[in-house]
Amino acid sequence: MKYLSHLVAFVGLLSLHVLSHAVGTTLEPMPPALETRFALSALPPALRDDASVYVLDPKKGYVLARRGNSGLSCVVQRTVWEMNDYRDDIYIPICYDAAGTSTYLQVIMDAAAMRARGMDSPSLKQEIERRWANKTYKVPAKAGVSYMVAPIQRTIGPPDLKVHTLSMPHLMPYAPGVTNEDIGAAPDLADPASLHWPFIDRQGNSEQSYLIHMLGAAEREKILRDEQTLVAALCSYRDVLCLQTETKE
Repeated sequence: MKYLSHLVAFVGLLSLHVLSHAVGTTLEPMPPALETRFALSALPPALRDDASVYVLDPKKGYVLARRGNSGLSCVVQRTVWEMNDYRDDIYIPICYDAAGTSTYLQVIMDAAAMRARGMDSPSLKQEIERRWANKTYKVPAKAGVSYMVAPIQRTIGPPDLKVHTLSMPHLMPYAPGVTNEDIGAAPDLADPASLHWPFIDRQGNSEQSYLIHMLGAAEREKILRDEQTLVAALCSYRDVLCLQTETKE
């Protein structure tokens, strides 16, 4: 089975639009207020007021923009070490609970800081892998969940596993070391219906494995309606963040 991640998972009736874009490698900062809204959109609305938010300073890495008291932390991920490639058009809003903040989120923050210091992408991937191997990074000590219920994200996606702007709200309970065989799941990109049910996503290594639980079409459409102001603001900020439904000839 091909490598599956939250970057490539697909569900039916996905809103998706491919835009032509000259890909660069130099990250530009988002307006802090917009980045904060985008990051928090990864959480259900009732959880947002008490969450911490980190925004990206491309010259330094992530900096604390707002301190919360719930243990939840949110970012817009711009560097994905597993891709082994630097781009300027990756935008993944994601939030972690307390267990994930002290473990998985640290990997995202370190990747951003190393990129800011000028480390090239192959070296970054090698260093992250080294830190997992020598136990610098550890998996969460207890069960937990990462929230990714934002209205849009821009990352690798179907149908061609290239970078798209897409709507794919989902939840990711932590499942380090768990495989699809362990839970009897059979995800198949050629069969979108198979991804309507929970499956395991191994993101770079077995330690970074998650149980992917997609929200339903009705829930996704409600999120898009409720967040239409944010979606419009993101599109106005940068055209690669514009979400449009594909039309058939």
